[in-house]
Amino acid sequence: MNLSSSELKSFLDEKYDLYNRETFIETDPIQIPKAFSKKEDIEIAAFLAATIAWGQRPTIIRNAKKLMQWMDEAPHDFIMNAKNSDLDIFAGFKHRTFNGEDAIFFIKALQNIYKNHKGLEAVFSKPKIGGGDAKDALAHFRKIFFSIDHPERTEKHVSNVLKKSSAKRLNMFLRWMVRKDYRGIDFGLWQGLTPADLYLPLDVHTGRVGRKLGLLNRKQDDWPAVDEITRSLRQLDPNDPIKYDFALFGLGIFEKF
Repeated sequence: MNLSSSELKSFLDEKYDLYNRETFIETDPIQIPKAFSKKEDIEIAAFLAATIAWGQRPTIIRNAKKLMQWMDEAPHDFIMNAKNSDLDIFAGFKHRTFNGEDAIFFIKALQNIYKNHKGLEAVFSKPKIGGGDAKDALAHFRKIFFSIDHPERTEKHVSNVLKKSSAKRLNMFLRWMVRKDYRGIDFGLWQGLTPADLYLPLDVHTGRVGRKLGLLNRKQDDWPAVDEITRSLRQLDPNDPIKYDFALFGLGIFEKF
C-alpha cells in the first residue's frame, strides 16, 4: 500500500477515530481496571490484567476478574495489608504459563513497590527525571520489581527491554496509564511520563499492518522493531504517536487488513 505521508496520516486518523470508542472496552482487558475509581486500585488492576493479556480475550478477562475477586475487589488495600496466609488462595491460579507461584510473587513485589518505592507511578516515572523515556522506565521497573527474592521462573513474565523484548503488554499498560484519552478508554492517570514518551504495544497484528503500511521494515517483533515503528508514528503525531495503536490493532483484528 503506497501512500504519501499526508495520505497515511489521514487514513490512520480515520481508523483511530473509528476504533477509539467506548465499545472497544466491551471485549478488551481494559474493562478490568475500568471497574475501579481509586487511582491505586486502577493501576494495580491494570498492571495485573495487562500481565496476563495473552491468549483468548474472554479467558484473559475471566482470569483477571478472578484475581480481583481474590483481592476482595480492593487491590490496593489488599496489597498493603496482605499477610502470607492471605496469599494461599492464589496458589491455585493458572493462566497459560503464569501460575500460582508467579501470582504470589507478583503480589509480594507490588507490596514492596507500594510500601518502599512510593507506588507504580513513582517507579515508572523515575527515569524521566534523568531524561529517559518509556524504554528506560520499563528497564528501571523490572529492576525494582525483581529486587526482592523471587522464583527465577517468574522473570519471564516481566519483559526485559535490555534483552530486546518488545514488551507488548507493559507498553499497553503504560498506554492505559499515561495517554490522556477524552474518549473514555485510556485513563491518563500518570503525570510522570507523557504520551510522547510512549512506545507502541507491538504484536503480531500491529506488526503485520505496520509492515503493509510501510511503517516498519524489520522482520522480527522485538524492541528494535518497536523503536522503528514508534519513530514512524512520531512522524505522524509527535505528541501522541501511540494513539495509532487503536488504528493498527483495529485494522489487524477487525478488518484483517
